[in-house]
Amino acid sequence: MEKIAKDLQIVEIEEEMKRSYIDYAMSVIIGRALPDVRDGLKPVQRRILYAMYEMGMYPDRPYKKCARIVGEVLGKYHPHGDAAVYETLVRMAQDFSFRYPLVDGHGNFGSVDGDSPAAMRYTEARLSPLAMEILRDIDKNTVDFVPNFDESLQEPSVLPSRFPNLLVNGSNGIAVGMSTNIPPHNLAEVIDATIAYIENPDISVEELMKYVKGPDFPTGGIIIGRKGIREAYRTGKGSIRVRAKYEIEETSSGRAMIVIKEIPYQVSKARIIEKIAELVRDKKITEISDLRDESDQEGIRVVIELKRDAVPRIVLNKIIKHTQLETSFNIIMLAIVDGVPKVLDLKGMIAEYVRHQREVIVRRSRFELEKAEARAHIVEGLLVALANIDEVVEIIKSSENPQVARDRLMNRFELTEVQAQAILDMRLQRLTQLEISKLQEEYAELLKTIEYLRTVLADPKKVDRIIIDELTEIKNKYGDERRTAIASSEQEISIEDLIPDTEVAVIITDNGYIKRVPASTFKYQQRGGKGVTASNLKDGDWITQLVSCTNHRNILFFTNYGKVYRLKAYQIPEASRTARGISIRNLLPLAQEEKVVSALAVSDFDRESVDKNIVIVTRKGLIKKTALSEFVSTRRDGLKAINLNEDDDIVQVKLTGGENDLLILTRKGMSIRFNEGDVRRMGRSAMGVRAIDLKEGDEVLDMVVVKPDEKLMLVTENGYGKRTSYEHFGVQHRGGKGLIAMKINEKTGRLAAARGVRDDEEVLIVSAEGQAIRIKAGDVSEQGRHTMGVRVMKLGKGDKVTAIAIID
Repeated sequence: MEKIAKDLQIVEIEEEMKRSYIDYAMSVIIGRALPDVRDGLKPVQRRILYAMYEMGMYPDRPYKKCARIVGEVLGKYHPHGDAAVYETLVRMAQDFSFRYPLVDGHGNFGSVDGDSPAAMRYTEARLSPLAMEILRDIDKNTVDFVPNFDESLQEPSVLPSRFPNLLVNGSNGIAVGMSTNIPPHNLAEVIDATIAYIENPDISVEELMKYVKGPDFPTGGIIIGRKGIREAYRTGKGSIRVRAKYEIEETSSGRAMIVIKEIPYQVSKARIIEKIAELVRDKKITEISDLRDESDQEGIRVVIELKRDAVPRIVLNKIIKHTQLETSFNIIMLAIVDGVPKVLDLKGMIAEYVRHQREVIVRRSRFELEKAEARAHIVEGLLVALANIDEVVEIIKSSENPQVARDRLMNRFELTEVQAQAILDMRLQRLTQLEISKLQEEYAELLKTIEYLRTVLADPKKVDRIIIDELTEIKNKYGDERRTAIASSEQEISIEDLIPDTEVAVIITDNGYIKRVPASTFKYQQRGGKGVTASNLKDGDWITQLVSCTNHRNILFFTNYGKVYRLKAYQIPEASRTARGISIRNLLPLAQEEKVVSALAVSDFDRESVDKNIVIVTRKGLIKKTALSEFVSTRRDGLKAINLNEDDDIVQVKLTGGENDLLILTRKGMSIRFNEGDVRRMGRSAMGVRAIDLKEGDEVLDMVVVKPDEKLMLVTENGYGKRTSYEHFGVQHRGGKGLIAMKINEKTGRLAAARGVRDDEEVLIVSAEGQAIRIKAGDVSEQGRHTMGVRVMKLGKGDKVTAIAIID
């Protein structure tokens, strides 16, 4: 008892609890919950990858049972629960959890619906090709090894990680008193930013953000707003909103349906569907008629079919409000740096990774140098022996034992013990002339390698060049396109990053159907051909508007109510050449009798709005000019563009530069040319002034902006057309009766469309019944004003030309 009493120490329980809790907290922080900034891995992830590497589970080898992997990890490196190890293994194999999976799984590894994976005894796995890049050169003394839990084995304290895995795949974990939540990013963008940092260490976070646009989630979706991204990259903490990606389509019966194609990261698709069903059952959303999951191996497709009078965007806003179609992702860029948890900004993370890579390259180069020098030393000895082979053989034959022979060789030829032993171990086949030549070539290569490695170790710039070259190699091999789009604001939920800015044709019909078709759909033909079907129209419907533009352009839609609406071209659903399209009411909140009568494409709205004008001409011959800047803030429910009389409509809208000549054309072939300076700028609610004095029964057809390098192309309803130089149209004052532009008769039919064209441009001509032909403008003959033109399109009985457009 006395001995025990002497060994007792009196401590304050408060101090002991504090010390013990801090020890426990640091153990959890460093040993379990947080990733290392260098390889982006938590200890359990690192141990799984290293164990699989040690087991030879390479991408080109057969799969092995996950139970075997888990047992290997538990027995050698990670003395915790098997469930935690298997759960981590599964997550690294899920392509909806990891942006670039590090484990190649075979079997049921769960689903985006939240389904659990099969038991480890059923599933199999092996390393993914990209995981090999994390482990590459681990056998070349590139990282430190430490004893495992029972000090019977060695395990790596960090992996070489030949790409910035922490940013690329992200990480999340809850430690004691702190947590991390780093989103995944696009591999190519992160590598570009890393290279930019290496080339310019003084680069700012803002400049790095030119390369790293924002998080790139494996499930896609749309990030709304850039403010949270900027805050996270500057401070290490921020919050972003992620919304599902959807499209509005139309059923065969003409009803609208919302199709969800991508969902926010870490959200269960099944839970979203269940919640929507609850909202319908509880009558919180009454506009939904059907809900079904059509997802397959190709991707997610949740179809929400709406009732006939439902407005898709209103329904969508209700769903977003009550479900996880939109979620917040709180970014906390916390990682272990030099054994201490630290919050890093974007530049800090990249800088720490580059620091690690420099150490990896230096250690690898030093290892390879030592190996090359050791081999060169042996080859030098072998070459000496081969040069004196007869004497060497005599020494070996006359020696009592190998030790004596080694000593005599060392003394006679001034060899080291290693060289002498290598000579004794040499096989007789090395004495052939071929083998001697190989040794000489090997020695020359070794000397080059040694010289190169010494220059690398002596020059930090060469170390950086190696890092850049190897990162570029990985980017070229594994890089892919960004999946998550980024919208600049709530009003502009854009997916432009995912959509190429290719040429398209937007087609609108009289009954209000609209679609977007790639311009390449319509192949070039000779003039006079019949063309191909451009749209499958309902009886009594015909094509009225044809806009040629590119996917990223803004399109302004002007209606018979004198209002204007705005959409990006890519927001119009793409359809096949023969498809009818969808009702434009699914895209624009039009009133009951309101319909689109003109559409105008604007390439760069904000830049063009400084000096440009919107010029509107009406069917009754009125014209109005308004600054484009007044249309920049187009509201969702539209803006007033012009004040119209009850019996008047908008027929054409053009973008002008302030000094252009305008040419107004009528159905009966009349025209008038005047400078736009004759029309003063007016506000959006004004009515306009007289442009042309119309004959009885005539009406304005079109308006063309006169350009010196173009000619006027006219096409009649019956498919006759011609090109005429603008020189034939003298400048007059607005309001006059004008001049004849084309000879109109029963054979030609009334004038149908007009465009300014260059000889090398291609023109798309569309008929009322949906036929389209794409021809070269130069193929249409040039004639004077008083001619009727030539046949440019062969039409079916009762059909007529309704619109033409220049292929952008």
